[in-house]
Amino acid sequence: METVAAENPEAIEQLLQQCLQSDPTAQRQLYEQFHDRCYRLILGFVSPADAADVLQKSFLQLFQKLPQYRGESSFASWFYRLTVNECLQHLRKHRNKQFATLDYDPVDHAPGHETMSEHRELLNIALDRLEEDLRTIFVLREVQQHTYAEIADLLRINEGTVASRLSRARNELKQNLLQLGWEPRS
Repeated sequence: METVAAENPEAIEQLLQQCLQSDPTAQRQLYEQFHDRCYRLILGFVSPADAADVLQKSFLQLFQKLPQYRGESSFASWFYRLTVNECLQHLRKHRNKQFATLDYDPVDHAPGHETMSEHRELLNIALDRLEEDLRTIFVLREVQQHTYAEIADLLRINEGTVASRLSRARNELKQNLLQLGWEPRS
């Protein structure tokens, strides 16, 4: 199966037209073209255990909402926006779930691993305390490495808003970490 270069708008447009006609080969090509990047994007928001489900829901949404795509932004931006919305919906739905504690500690006790695991846990807790819009921008920029312009396009806000919210997210994240007992290296 030949894959379409994501940077080739004409090829993507042709593939989208075939998908709109319910062509399973085109749908498979579209999936193969975007699933790796979408999966990495999703991992910035949800746990690896939930990522496959969110990916599947994102592609289901894609094929259901494809007739609504108007080409006002690149297809990739439109689809990533849809994926981010699916991630946020998943987080909202699972926010209040209670998790059972494990009877054993699965952490690797090799030297240095415990500290890294503790830092990761603190960071996750601190991120969860951020407002949804701040967490979204922080993850898109710092984890997914999107540019300010890409984030602005994804979230349909201006770049100045991205910059100010990212600054606020960093400040609040630092405060959250300090409240949780994190000590910055000197």
